[in-house]
Amino acid sequence: MNECYYDKRMDFFYNRTKTDTADEWTGAQLIGVLCFGTFFCLFIFISNSLVIAAVVKNKRFHFPFYYLLANLAAADFFAGIAYVFLMFNTGPVSKTLTVNRWFLRQGLLDTSLTASLVNLLVIAVERHMSIMRMKIHSNLTKKRVTFLIISIWAIAIFMGAVPTLGWNCLCDITVCSSLAPIYSRSYLVFWSVLNLVVFFIMVVVYTRIYMYVQRKTNVLSSHTSGSISRRRTPVKLMKTVMTVLGAFVVCWTPGLVVLLLDGLNCTDCGIQNVKRWFLLLALLNSVMNPIIYSYKDDEMWATMKRMICCSSEDKSQERRSSRIPSTVLCRSTDTSGHYIEDGIIQGTICGKGDLGDKGNS
Repeated sequence: MNECYYDKRMDFFYNRTKTDTADEWTGAQLIGVLCFGTFFCLFIFISNSLVIAAVVKNKRFHFPFYYLLANLAAADFFAGIAYVFLMFNTGPVSKTLTVNRWFLRQGLLDTSLTASLVNLLVIAVERHMSIMRMKIHSNLTKKRVTFLIISIWAIAIFMGAVPTLGWNCLCDITVCSSLAPIYSRSYLVFWSVLNLVVFFIMVVVYTRIYMYVQRKTNVLSSHTSGSISRRRTPVKLMKTVMTVLGAFVVCWTPGLVVLLLDGLNCTDCGIQNVKRWFLLLALLNSVMNPIIYSYKDDEMWATMKRMICCSSEDKSQERRSSRIPSTVLCRSTDTSGHYIEDGIIQGTICGKGDLGDKGNS
């Protein structure tokens, strides 16, 4: 019968993996990482708080997609909290942690990253269903959106707690990983492959959306006079989709590949030298989401600026902001070809936060 090591401190497991946490997290490197992390955590807290407040304050955002957007911001806000906890429990401190505290540290990170990823997937599926049915409004009711949000967090919490619930190596230290000394290597393989599969699904979904919108735009443009702005929309959509997918690839894939290599017990891959930098890179996804999903929406940006400046906009500014495509969400009876073209395009862009490109009225 294998001996279990629940009562050991983390130095026992770090010494087995020969991870010298004291040397690699001291001096200028430690200061640089902490300053870098602190700056981005502050930005995550402020920017995502503004996104949530904007959705709550502005009645134009009281639609299913924006509720999911607010939940994505909440997931990113939680990621900031998880990283702050990590900063105070890493480096030389790592070896002094109890097993339960280390599980909490990693569980917070896994929960926050899973919440963000699943939320992005739900948004992708919701946009795909709406666009393929040529509808602007989502069929989701508030009850369904609430159920989806609760489900997202239930999945995230469960995934964050899986190692604590038993999928670890505390009773079989021969299968312990190197990056996560009390995680089983099989769990790291499962975790990384699962996330890479979800990423692939998102690529397929958004590729289908883009191809469908481009095809419909070409068909409908031959029957309508379409403005130059509308004819350029497929290009703008491509930029938005590529920005979202590019950010996800850059921020997530390196870390997932490193975890997969560790799970496969690649001892000559030098993963210990890059692990903390890939963690920071993954954190950047939470930094970039408010920019990608909110800043490109003129009305969202205007709402956030009003809250920052603590002053209300004048009536003319409000009239100008009402001309952006967010108002399309309030109309559902126009069935002309002109409206369908705009609806498909703007509904798709709305799904990725590019609702109302600057200067498009």
